[in-house]
Amino acid sequence: MTETILLIGCGNMGFAMLQGWMAADPSRVVHVVEPAEALRARARAAGAKAVAAPEVLPEGIAPALVVLAVKPAMVVPVLGACRGLAERGAAFLSVAAGITIPAMAGALPPDTEVIRCMPNTPAAIGEGMMALCAGPGVGATARALAERLMATSGAVAWIEDEALMDAVTAISGSGPAYVFHFVEALTEAGVALGLPEDVAALLAKQTVAGAGRMALTSETPPGVLREQVTSPGGTTATALKVFMAGDGLRGLVREATEAARDRGAELGKAG
Repeated sequence: MTETILLIGCGNMGFAMLQGWMAADPSRVVHVVEPAEALRARARAAGAKAVAAPEVLPEGIAPALVVLAVKPAMVVPVLGACRGLAERGAAFLSVAAGITIPAMAGALPPDTEVIRCMPNTPAAIGEGMMALCAGPGVGATARALAERLMATSGAVAWIEDEALMDAVTAISGSGPAYVFHFVEALTEAGVALGLPEDVAALLAKQTVAGAGRMALTSETPPGVLREQVTSPGGTTATALKVFMAGDGLRGLVREATEAARDRGAELGKAG
């Protein structure tokens, strides 16, 4: 028997997760709370039961897991409205950036199981990176359910120290934007070299997609894959000299991700 799931918030990320859950198990019982009628209709079409507010959920509903996919500022107020669900044994998982486990736990009854997740946007196509961090007292059952659900949207990794979630945000949470920017830059470089824009864009996109898939599926380390493409004195070696001069690209990536991590920590304190 599959567990009942409650999803609060069915915007882009919430709906992406919902689609993954229902594709993995069409018989899964999922209730959705979403104020926007158009988004409720979309959730119903995906196989969920949808209502506009927590207070109109079926009486006595006892979900195994409540997943919050709402804006960070809404997390604590929404949790306050869900205390009854916690008292009936629900565990809680939030995908809101910057909202810490202690902040979530403080809005719920003592000993409620709380999990924090940092997803990224490729979850919308089932290729996300879903980093999970469990609060104190989260049991094996809640962990297994959270992992099973999040795995329908991509790869899953558990982070044991919540302080490292800002580093996760800097690498995988914000990471797709870095890759998209590189695709932009590679496309613009192709145009500057005389290629038609549509051809340059296709070359850049497919090269990044193919190389990424190769890095993910190969047992060969990325550094060795790079060396395999790089003939001594050839075109690739000449380009890499530019990328790797001094601290080069490594230094730039390190500086950028440290800035993102530090900003994440600031936002967490502000929240």
